Amino acid sequence: MKELVASTGTTLMDLHGIGPSGAARLLVEVGDITRFPNRAHFASWNGTAPIDASSGEQVRHRLSHAGNRQINRVLHIMATVQLRNPAQGRAYFDRKKVAGKTSMEAMRALKRRLSDTVYRRMIDDATTTTVTGPGGQRGTTTDSSVTSSHPQAGSSEKSLPGPATSQPRTPLPTSA
Repeated sequence: MKELVASTGTTLMDLHGIGPSGAARLLVEVGDITRFPNRAHFASWNGTAPIDASSGEQVRHRLSHAGNRQINRVLHIMATVQLRNPAQGRAYFDRKKVAGKTSMEAMRALKRRLSDTVYRRMIDDATTTTVTGPGGQRGTTTDSSVTSSHPQAGSSEKSLPGPATSQPRTPLPTSA
């Protein structure tokens, strides 16, 4: 699997806590990362964006149980690996704990931060591996996509079955 992931040109496995299976899961589930306009949309999609759980003067946030659970699991494993080793993730977690956060709140904050890191890495990978076509757009080519003189028409381009009738379906009211 490591060779397959490496053949995609991604650098996700360079991130601490992501192995070949995590990188493969990210690539398959996310698909085209550019479909997310920013890191907040990506975090909302993968379930690491916090949900406001405030009441009155008590301001709290909780972890979302929505979103793509497979990606959330990859990020959770990444966070767990970083907590076990003296890495940037561990230092961030410890700073949140010193600031008065509970372990759950610190873990939620770490997962969101890792989501942002993964998003940035996937965007960087997409921009370095994307080759633009002759028109300056991704996916453009100079070849015609029409393979014959009668290309297949889409459903919205097909003619209606049978001739049109001049009789309305509902009778017109008669004026008496």
